[in-house]
Amino acid sequence: MTSALDVGDGELAYTEFGTGSPVVWLHGSGPGATGMSNFGANLPAFEDHRNIVVDLPGWGRSPRPATDEPLLFHAAERVCRAMTALGIDRAHLVGNSYGGGVAMRIAMRHPDRVDRLVLMAPGGVLPEDAPPWPVGLEHLFAYMTAEKPAREEMAQFVRLMVYDEALATEALIDERYESSLRAHPELPIPPNFGDLTPDLALIAAPTLLVWGREDQTVPLTWAPAILRGIPDAELRVLPHCRHWVQYERAPEFNHIVREFLQGGAAAAASEG
Repeated sequence: MTSALDVGDGELAYTEFGTGSPVVWLHGSGPGATGMSNFGANLPAFEDHRNIVVDLPGWGRSPRPATDEPLLFHAAERVCRAMTALGIDRAHLVGNSYGGGVAMRIAMRHPDRVDRLVLMAPGGVLPEDAPPWPVGLEHLFAYMTAEKPAREEMAQFVRLMVYDEALATEALIDERYESSLRAHPELPIPPNFGDLTPDLALIAAPTLLVWGREDQTVPLTWAPAILRGIPDAELRVLPHCRHWVQYERAPEFNHIVREFLQGGAAAAASEG
């Protein structure tokens, strides 16, 4: 069941699942995105954690307050307020795309609140030659500017998110399309997400980057700047996979992330 928290200038919707050390899950910015549409299928593999699955401001059931602040910066502070309201001093953060950028911003500004970071093709760090935009972002922006987008436009967007188009099921397309029709104030296109590049070195948390090799939305070629910028970061690349790593390669994703959260991979490397 989805609940809501007062975060000062509005409410933040979230779903809670499991018990144990806390993990906060942060979704992407695609049309119709919600915390549970991004991560619901992964949660059973993490039932030994206290999972907080957030709808970021302006997506799902969380309203978008009027703000001139960059979206990543604004969302990061509201997630921190939600953590405080839930009695969570410190947590692992798992963020996909836009949500990865939100997670990085939290780690930069509030390092004492972050144990480990898992970032799937995170936003907020653009190459110097962007735009032109990758095809996935072009479709995202086109959908967001459409006065009344058609379901087929959502179907095209979802198919771009996965390497195996059989995973773009009719049920998934319907779910995302219906969610995208909820009224939120419009964003400028491209939105002002904010630039995290100058502060990457401030991220002290051990960080796992997970990327689909065939990602057409946040391409693998954008990964090196983040990998070089975060002091304690490592990269795992999954072949035959696009932007929705946690969905398209769920068993491998769950295994890799569980190992990392339990102190594997980066921790072993730093100890050696």
